[in-house]
Amino acid sequence: MEYKAYVTQNFKTIPQIKQLSDEQVQAIEIVSSVLPFKTNNYVVDELIDWSKVPDDPMFIGTFPQKEMLIPEHYKKMEALFKNGAGKSEIKKEADKIRLQLNPNPAGQMEHNVPVLQAEKLYGMQHKYRETALFFPSQGQTCHAYCTFCFRWPQFAGMTALKFASKEAGLLLQYLDEHPEVTDVLFTGGDPLVVKTEILASYIEPLLESGPPSLRTIRIGSKALSYWPYRFLTDNDADDLLRLFEKVKRAGKHLAFMANFNHPVELEGDTVKKAISRILETGAVIRTQSPLLRHINDSSEVWAEMWKRQVSLNCIPYYVFVARNTGAQHYFSVPLVETWQIFRQAYQSVSGICRTVRGPSMSCLPGKVQILGVTEVGGTKVMTLRMIQGRNPDWVARPFFAEYDEKATWYTDLKPAFGEEKFFFQDELESMLEPEEVEVVYE
Repeated sequence: MEYKAYVTQNFKTIPQIKQLSDEQVQAIEIVSSVLPFKTNNYVVDELIDWSKVPDDPMFIGTFPQKEMLIPEHYKKMEALFKNGAGKSEIKKEADKIRLQLNPNPAGQMEHNVPVLQAEKLYGMQHKYRETALFFPSQGQTCHAYCTFCFRWPQFAGMTALKFASKEAGLLLQYLDEHPEVTDVLFTGGDPLVVKTEILASYIEPLLESGPPSLRTIRIGSKALSYWPYRFLTDNDADDLLRLFEKVKRAGKHLAFMANFNHPVELEGDTVKKAISRILETGAVIRTQSPLLRHINDSSEVWAEMWKRQVSLNCIPYYVFVARNTGAQHYFSVPLVETWQIFRQAYQSVSGICRTVRGPSMSCLPGKVQILGVTEVGGTKVMTLRMIQGRNPDWVARPFFAEYDEKATWYTDLKPAFGEEKFFFQDELESMLEPEEVEVVYE
């Protein structure tokens, strides 16, 4: 299949768009002026069931919906379009709205950017001791944009909010000075939108000159779902697979971090062949997704997705809570309900699928997992723990919050049993500038 991208400027050329109402088309145009929109012919022709639009989950996952903007914001943008405002005026108002949508949540820009020789490296993040993230500048786009993406600022045209770097040398230098880092995650955007020779220019130096402490290279990508031809018929697909093999021959573990949000993404022969080719290189594919209203908020959907992944020799890895950014109000599911969906799905699969962890919130202190709802001394509480933490000593330590069936994020929760703070709060405050610390309790 020849690749064809659709963005806001040309999405009306998609043949299936003719079946949408004028109001639906207008909503796509208005919302995409604030939250980035991009799709392609594979998603449109192979993944979306147009007989179920506008309720089809893959349509909602890639085409902006009117309700993704709160009414106040939608009305402001709608008025600009109706009044024939110019591009600069529309962008100016869109940027104002974007800054109200919590871009780069969980301290990504303020607290995760590492420092090398007194200089901040804005193409990297280092939040957890063993893992560093690298954002190759050429990979800060995607084959298609997820409407729920928590990294939407990477594509919004606001340079000050973007992570990107062309400096592979600085990455090597940073790793040399930080032997605690064992894993490097190439992320974005999607690092697999770039040509293989460019990706190799970042990865091969790690294999040739990287410190011995580096054990794992991770690649975070949506390409298996949105453009599996990247591994099959793209003109450098074979070169990409040879690069994967080179990582393995160098004695490093290659973890392909695949994002699948719905079972339909695993149905076609194309994605199955792509998965098989990746696995033949010695890479391991781990799968992850947020749990999202309107897309996959069903235990049956999750159970089916895990079963299909395991049947294709992928490893279910993470279920995330929808991030507190962008259109969270549209996609979020209350924490208690999220856990109930996860639990029901977990109960209905065999142990081989239960490698999955979650539901997990990637928030300021770390990855906070909802372990469940229980009673302690006659008091109904929520049990949580950290899968990852800014301080590794926080990991796997259980803690309790008051039961709250409406809470959608950890900052909505209050400590249980009359405690004033969660156990990590004082140390977290000492790590961060006081005026920039999120409020964890009220």
